[in-house]
Amino acid sequence: DLTAGEIVRQILMIEEDIKERISSVVVMGIGAGLGMFRGIIDNAPDIDAIDVQPEGFQTTIYYEDGTEVKTLSRYDSNRVYMKYDEMPKILVDAFVAIEDERFWTHNGIDMKGIFRAAVSGIKNNFNFNQGASTITQQLIKNNVFNVGLNESGFQKIERKIQEQYLAIELTKKMSKEDTIEYYLNTINLGHGAHGVEAAANTYFGKSISNLTISECAVLAGIPKSP
Repeated sequence: DLTAGEIVRQILMIEEDIKERISSVVVMGIGAGLGMFRGIIDNAPDIDAIDVQPEGFQTTIYYEDGTEVKTLSRYDSNRVYMKYDEMPKILVDAFVAIEDERFWTHNGIDMKGIFRAAVSGIKNNFNFNQGASTITQQLIKNNVFNVGLNESGFQKIERKIQEQYLAIELTKKMSKEDTIEYYLNTINLGHGAHGVEAAANTYFGKSISNLTISECAVLAGIPKSP
């Protein structure tokens, strides 16, 4: 028969063995997770090969005397390009305030926003429906990735990780002014209007240079109310 001391020692040995096995499983899990993450990053598009500039613009036909005849555009090319310096500050500020309030200071991804969205999702029974994508990420999503309606859960996670990686890399090589310029010329603002200038003409019959503060706020609020 075992003494009380021997029984205690065996229990302690069993507990130690269990701890070692659990530790091994945890380490293997972390290693597998890091390996998968590394693989997703390695499969991301080359930052030096991607082009985030918007494509597809209106074509205007004129008579010889300069009189405009007609403006032509496809469903995905109703866009009039505007330089950053041509955009009213209040319009830029409105989009930044609604879409990405820390745009001018973060490195391409917003860790505070990601944490906020994670906490909100956990509180909401793990329903992660609150976005944390920055303007830089949205630009990459729209102009680099071909996101379809049939995107699976894993494909979405993979794309999000690659978006975040590319957003950080893009911020290292592109100014914030160029990023917001490309974004505001890319974004789909409904009714076939791509970019803020086309949207201003579509909704208000005027150029963005003539928009009021309230009209700027309306355009900036469209992406949140599709």
